[in-house]
Amino acid sequence: MKKALYPGTFDPITNGHLDLIERALALFDSLLVAVAENPQKSPLFSLSERSELLRKVLAGFQKVEIISFGGLTAALAKEKGVTAIVRGLRAVSDFEYEFQIALMNRRLAPKVETVFLMPSEKYTYLSSTIIKNVFSHGGDISGMVPEAVLEALKQKFGHK
Repeated sequence: MKKALYPGTFDPITNGHLDLIERALALFDSLLVAVAENPQKSPLFSLSERSELLRKVLAGFQKVEIISFGGLTAALAKEKGVTAIVRGLRAVSDFEYEFQIALMNRRLAPKVETVFLMPSEKYTYLSSTIIKNVFSHGGDISGMVPEAVLEALKQKFGHK
């Protein structure tokens, strides 16, 4: 059974993330979606809020498990016995950073491969940062995030 790990901050989850999850599920028997506690970032949503949003959004996905974690992705991959770490590439600019991380993960967990997936063209520009910025300035993000995320953002920013 091939099990993959899809780590991320997911602050918040976007339709681009969902697209990658669906693509990963077509390749692997199961997917562990791991919400990262990243001390280098200042997330809008707490770790528990991000995990709960993922649970709501992914409730209908049968082969997905959601966990939260802190520390090294490679250590989590070894602990959970996954065969691959899934990472998304939206543009060439993502590649250099992701390539460096993949090489370090390979050194730390030699039996775990990194698999790069590209989202659908309609999501290549999407990032959680862009979503939060556009929404905070009153922009329309419908169709870019799941409904549960839109509602959570409205509550966070006090929008109706």
